[in-house]
Amino acid sequence: MQELVLATKNLNKVHELQQLLEAENVHVRSLAELGGEDVAETGTTFEDNARLKVQSAVAQFHLPTLADDSGLMVDYLHGQPGVRSARYAGDHNDAANNARLLTELGGVAPTQRQAQFVTTMVYFDPQMQVELVAEGKLVGQIMTVPQGNDGFGYDPLFYVSELDCTLAQLSLAEKNKISHRARALQEFLRQYRRLNLQK
Repeated sequence: MQELVLATKNLNKVHELQQLLEAENVHVRSLAELGGEDVAETGTTFEDNARLKVQSAVAQFHLPTLADDSGLMVDYLHGQPGVRSARYAGDHNDAANNARLLTELGGVAPTQRQAQFVTTMVYFDPQMQVELVAEGKLVGQIMTVPQGNDGFGYDPLFYVSELDCTLAQLSLAEKNKISHRARALQEFLRQYRRLNLQK
């Protein structure tokens, strides 16, 4: 079984990615498990922030490392909250972030509430000196009121038209089939498998 450091302490994210990677015979270890240090997300893009997390974790543990940065980009708000999604109204305060988003979109018509979730993943293997970058997107619309009790972050507000529900109305297994993170991971795995064939 291959070992991979997931450069996050976000337990929701760890659980989500563990489920997605277990079929690949990959053992995921998080920063929380390893006692690693977080890094300030000072980048201007999702890729910048993911790379900062990877570089920090590789410096600490010298192991193959995967990190992602994800966020919500709302068309009407010119791509905001973007890289500040987790800190939009308070650091990782989901309720406050959702409340601010609803305030910013107050009175905006449904046809103007389009949005997309974006995930960019960066992987680095310090032994091979190889970096992989993958991106996934999920297009949807911001609701006027939260719906659903599962998920985290902006999931209760993010409506996916083809499923006729928000992400928070899906089970984790259902969400993992269509989420931006799942799509980024599938692209990462395509590159990762090809890389392993070269070893």
